[in-house]
Amino acid sequence: MKAHCALSAAPCVVWRWTSRTPDVPAQARTALRCALGQLGFDREAVDDAVLAVSELVTNATRHAVGPYEMRLRRTAAQVICEVEDHDPRIPQIPAFPATAPYAPADENRGGGLEALGAALTESGRGLHIVHELTRGDWGFWSRKRTKTVWFVIPTTFAQSTEM
Repeated sequence: MKAHCALSAAPCVVWRWTSRTPDVPAQARTALRCALGQLGFDREAVDDAVLAVSELVTNATRHAVGPYEMRLRRTAAQVICEVEDHDPRIPQIPAFPATAPYAPADENRGGGLEALGAALTESGRGLHIVHELTRGDWGFWSRKRTKTVWFVIPTTFAQSTEM
């Protein structure tokens, strides 16, 4: 996957998908990894951005209607990744814990299969993961028919501005 546009203040579309697109998170990860690699981002920034976008496209596909779009935009000081869907409602943002979001809950220890299931559940942790990976530099904005979730990618990339 290769985007053919300049990375500038105008958003560059990296990938589009619909509700019928198979294996959305994997395709989004591949598209973003390719785009950021072409821009010369370091491995750590790419890995964090790819994991964050995987969570966001999963949420968009699971909880909102399409079509969907992933974009990159460059400002004077940063590169921003955006994921847009066609549901203008901003989701309820979970309270972020003071401790790491991956710590096991003591109330789920030694409680049998039900407690084990609660401890292993994947649901509800995605935005916590995005928050950690972006060091809190992410958010939402809404328009009449769409919602965009965005996050900042640390700008440790080379001088290239073409994708």
